[in-house]
Amino acid sequence: MMKRFHEALSSLRLKGLLRQRRTVEGPQGPLMVVDGVPLLSFASNDYLGLANHSALIQAAHKALDQYGVGAGASALISGHSSAVDELEVALAEWLGYERALHFSTGYMANMGIIPALVGEGAAVFSDALNHACLIDGIRLSAAGSVNVYRHVDMAHLEQLLQESHAAEKWIITDGVFSMDGDIAPMVDLLSLAERFDAQIIMDDAHGLGVLGLEGRGTLAHLGLVSPRIVYMATLGKAAGVFGAFVAGTQDIVNWLEQRARTYMFTTGSPPVLAAAAWASIECIRRDEFRREHLRALGQQLQLGLGGQTPIRGLTPLYSQTAIHPILVGDNASVMRISAALQARGIWVPAIRPPTVPEGQARLRISLSAAHSTDQVEQLITALRALA
Repeated sequence: MMKRFHEALSSLRLKGLLRQRRTVEGPQGPLMVVDGVPLLSFASNDYLGLANHSALIQAAHKALDQYGVGAGASALISGHSSAVDELEVALAEWLGYERALHFSTGYMANMGIIPALVGEGAAVFSDALNHACLIDGIRLSAAGSVNVYRHVDMAHLEQLLQESHAAEKWIITDGVFSMDGDIAPMVDLLSLAERFDAQIIMDDAHGLGVLGLEGRGTLAHLGLVSPRIVYMATLGKAAGVFGAFVAGTQDIVNWLEQRARTYMFTTGSPPVLAAAAWASIECIRRDEFRREHLRALGQQLQLGLGGQTPIRGLTPLYSQTAIHPILVGDNASVMRISAALQARGIWVPAIRPPTVPEGQARLRISLSAAHSTDQVEQLITALRALA
């Protein structure tokens, strides 16, 4: 058996698909020490630059003195801290939902939400580029059929919905797709859901904090409100902390509290993280300048990489979000470019299959409100020098 693993690892290495962790020192920020080398980082999902914000640090210090570290047990046994309770209330009020429920991570949330909501024999309709946690949540569900529609292809989804005779239908999608940076067509998705009496589960991990009034996410950005949409998002990206939550109607969230196994049977989240997340929400709501600066950086990058003189061999994908991918194609080329950037003091991760489809290896540039225009210009200059 051990020989099989050795051979499989060797095969990944030959195909340029072997992943390696990078060791970082110090707090998140544009300038980081990676494997002992100082680098300008475009690799983090800390989109608003809050992971090392003084208000969050102060809230965490205060919570440590008040609550200690661990939660002790699952939330339904003895681990539901008042700090987590206050965070759930704040999240529901901020986003305009009846109730919110906190989870340990985004992956844990989707692995619990989907099996708990999707009834036996239901039909699921999933975007082809949905995140792995959505896909795995669907696999754990009792769905009678799983229909994968082409990425943001509403005509294909409509056809699949028309062909389905299931009494219960669920459309599952990311709000912002993590590797393409594009926004799901939620207006059209909601229209189809209403037409075919379907419900929607939306993962807004990469939209919350970045899009919409007060950073309320993709639905606010598009002006949508509907009880058909079950809203999930994480607190470890733009919010700069850790954890996740689901928000929706009272009945939906109450049911998840009773049936989402990844909520019921895991130790409660440390109160210190909930306190830091609560402080983060205050910053996100108040600091519109962070989103304005992030949008300006995105426009600068898009113009610098495209404009009148596109870079040979690199195809930037248009994005309104903090995620700016550059398609390269083959694994060897994207690894070579990523290494060349690192040699120039810049960290941009190379993304390869199975994270993205075969032949769509890419550089994934993550912008942060903590970046400066000079730092983005440094990245543009380096990419143009490598082409």
